Amino acid sequence: METTAGPVTLGGMSERKEQQDSPVRDEVAALVERARAAAAAIEHYTQEQVDELVTAVAWAVVRKDHAEELARLAVDEGGFGNYADKVAKINKRITGVVADMTGLKTVGVVEERPEAGLVKIAKPVGVVAALIPTTGPDATPPLKALFALKGRNAIICAPHPRTRATTELVVAYMREACEQVGAPADLVQSMPAPSLPKTQELMRQADLVVATGGAGMVKAAYSSGTPAYGVGVGNSVHVVDETADLADAAAAIIAAKTFDYATSCLADNAIVVHEDVYDDLLARLTGAGAHLCDPAQKEALRAAMWPDGGAVPTIGVVAKSAAHIAGLAGFEVAADCPMLLVPEAGAGPEHPFSGEKLSVVLAVYRYSGDIGAAADLVNAITAYQGLGHTCGIHTRSDENVMALAMATKTARVLVNQNLNEGAGSARNGLPFTLSLSCGTWGGNITTENVNARHFINLTWVSRPIEPKAISEETLFAGHWAKFGR
Repeated sequence: METTAGPVTLGGMSERKEQQDSPVRDEVAALVERARAAAAAIEHYTQEQVDELVTAVAWAVVRKDHAEELARLAVDEGGFGNYADKVAKINKRITGVVADMTGLKTVGVVEERPEAGLVKIAKPVGVVAALIPTTGPDATPPLKALFALKGRNAIICAPHPRTRATTELVVAYMREACEQVGAPADLVQSMPAPSLPKTQELMRQADLVVATGGAGMVKAAYSSGTPAYGVGVGNSVHVVDETADLADAAAAIIAAKTFDYATSCLADNAIVVHEDVYDDLLARLTGAGAHLCDPAQKEALRAAMWPDGGAVPTIGVVAKSAAHIAGLAGFEVAADCPMLLVPEAGAGPEHPFSGEKLSVVLAVYRYSGDIGAAADLVNAITAYQGLGHTCGIHTRSDENVMALAMATKTARVLVNQNLNEGAGSARNGLPFTLSLSCGTWGGNITTENVNARHFINLTWVSRPIEPKAISEETLFAGHWAKFGR
């Protein structure tokens, strides 16, 4: 929040702050009031009406002409990613979410367990505040809106100022869809003239916050006093062990890393490769056009990506092509080069390539020994940035899969997939989403892919059942035998 300049007393500061914040508070309150009125209008919708609303909103975004217009505007306005992949992202994410939600009960009785005497009844959470990242102004708002509407909630999007027009356009499409099926347009709103004070005020006045974006945004959401689902810092790591199908591994790494120029937090930021297959895998990656940086190029790249020596790369490299990034560092690669490979050995602030790079720059690590050594590297890398997020493994060994999953502090372990599939895929059972939580490791309340089930409240009805037999003898016999009573 802005404060007055110059030395003032605490009372004077509070008074000025109150005067300054009043217009912001009132403007946001008007938006929230409209949202509450819209939510009240659908509070008693049947499941069929809810599903009709969700389907209409989804189609309004995913239809070819709208998706293409959104993708083009997102690239032109924000300067991140590329047009073709954004069209694909809109299509895959939205259709995946609709498929996930088909048949999902979010109205009335949603579960009955007669043997336990339990009935669960779904109810709305209210007004959802959706924080939209500048790298996802096109696909993120509709995904969050679909989750919210499925639970009979209203949603207010807080766009990033840099990409406000894209978010406003997709919200306009969704508002038209609401009216098409007889629902209030104000179920979906975009905060006009977005600013940090307005976003902070929206988080305070809403009933639930869903924050997708940088660490600062997520921390602000959790500090707002409103229940919040946040996501952790990206920095996904992909292990390739000595048993891997290297052709499949190389294809998966390239697919995830290059999609939309690595705007996704799931895109491989580091690969950890067993020494027995290290040279072979790198040959496959460079054979596909990737450029392996020599020590001088690595240093030039470091200076270009982190000119101030901080932990976050300069915006000039975020979601740009490999040729563009190399040019900033003073060397040339082929125009169609998919990504830049940087050999690395350490992790932490002194090794910036071990962090999230938000670009088609991939750190490459070599490990020897068993899978425990790979797990140690994954934990060292994610301890710097990305704790709790995602890792993957290409392997033919189920034992290695379980050993890695047991040893790493990650919410998702992707097996023989490209890491972008961690946000849901037709060939895995993970819920489709663009909000990937990281548990307490990443400062989040859950490790789940945030989905429609997180946008409802549940009332539990409990009826008496036949009393369960609870015996001290059964519960404590083993303890007594070993330690006595």
